[in-house]
Amino acid sequence: MKSIVRYFFVSLSAWVFIIVDMTGQNSRADGYKGIWYTIEQSSEYGYKYSGGLGTYTADHVPVAVYAPEVEKTFFVYGGTTQKDKRHLLIMISYYDHKKGGVPKPVIVCDKQGVDDPHDNGSISIDGNGYIWVFVSGRNVSRLGTIYKSREPYSIDGFEKVYESVFTYPQPWYIEGQGFIHLFTKYTGKNRGRELYWSTSPDGKTWEPDRKLAGIEGHYQISNVTGSKIVTAFNYHPQGSADTRTNLYVIQTKDMGQSWQTVSGENIRVPLTDPVNPSLVYDCRDEGKKVYLNDMNFDRSGNPVILAVVSQHFQPGPQGSPHEWVIFHWIGKKWKKYKVCESTHNYDMGSIYIDGREWFIVGPTEAGPQKWGTGGEMALWRSRNEGKNWVKVRNITENSSRNHSYARRPVNAHNDFYAFWADGNADRMSESKIYFTNKKGDKVWVLPYDMNVEFIKPERIK
Repeated sequence: MKSIVRYFFVSLSAWVFIIVDMTGQNSRADGYKGIWYTIEQSSEYGYKYSGGLGTYTADHVPVAVYAPEVEKTFFVYGGTTQKDKRHLLIMISYYDHKKGGVPKPVIVCDKQGVDDPHDNGSISIDGNGYIWVFVSGRNVSRLGTIYKSREPYSIDGFEKVYESVFTYPQPWYIEGQGFIHLFTKYTGKNRGRELYWSTSPDGKTWEPDRKLAGIEGHYQISNVTGSKIVTAFNYHPQGSADTRTNLYVIQTKDMGQSWQTVSGENIRVPLTDPVNPSLVYDCRDEGKKVYLNDMNFDRSGNPVILAVVSQHFQPGPQGSPHEWVIFHWIGKKWKKYKVCESTHNYDMGSIYIDGREWFIVGPTEAGPQKWGTGGEMALWRSRNEGKNWVKVRNITENSSRNHSYARRPVNAHNDFYAFWADGNADRMSESKIYFTNKKGDKVWVLPYDMNVEFIKPERIK
């Protein structure tokens, strides 16, 4: 009798789980509530990183795509159920440029007990208009998952089509060839972060994972121009993210069949030696830390990388100066230019390139939580391909919470040029989602609560 009761209870629990999952996924949320998070590694000057991290991390690429076919910018972010909860929901929505509004966001994946935005998602749109959401796993304890929209250019419904071990997903769709997915596995010594890639013609069937780099540990950012995929990554001595240093760049033009340095020299992967032909910036002996932010391409298709370089992994003045730095391949050599300074290692921004005019959107200005993650958003401009920079304006001012992780949509539209989240870096708070235009002179906040299906966001500047 006890066995029957136990079986009934387990079966009932399973059915309850299924019902909850089915009513969670693909349902509409009642507003744009960003996730608040802290790594809970604190020091005299606060947490190593914390705050509104709905658009975290820089290694989730891309997180927004403008689709001119339907005049919408689709974006994903880490949401939550209530302002005082840390229950992670992988959310998707869009900004309708024609109507100037947003719908209620859709829950692509309820992480069910996970509160960590390292599990956030990335987005891609294939040649037929289907939207793909790659949801990060974590180490080997949580699998990464891939979701596909049921209809082209629609967020009404998603189905899970694949799962595997991957973290920090970076999916890129190459017309006529399919997907190349760059990602991370915790396979190194002491479970250090190593880089892998895989390809798929249809997003559902994937080639076996292949290792790209395993020099004790790495974080990477990547981008695509035409059929060329470029990845930039740092190096973690002893496998610790707190030791991150150096900068390496490699590329492929044939979906990973071969890899080269940016000068075209063939290079054998996986990379295992910290001194190799892909090394761009060697600063390990100087004790400098390298925090990668974003990558874009100049008019000739050469990579341009934005990073924050500092002296210490902990927050506070001991890491100063926190320098925003540009690395630009000019055809024969790399050039390094300083943009500005900020107050935190995780002050993450994005770089935009429009001919000879380059822009940066990011939290370069000290915010209300001075030594915390993020700050006030600003717009910077260079008119000589990164050599010199001037601040055009402050995008946000007199905020009560720090703004952080300004993200650049693929094919960014002038009216939805960057989006980010805010949050108190010192203690748990609500987190709202914002976006700005190309000039940085207008800012909108997405509705935290919604009782209608579609609404125009409130302009706050």
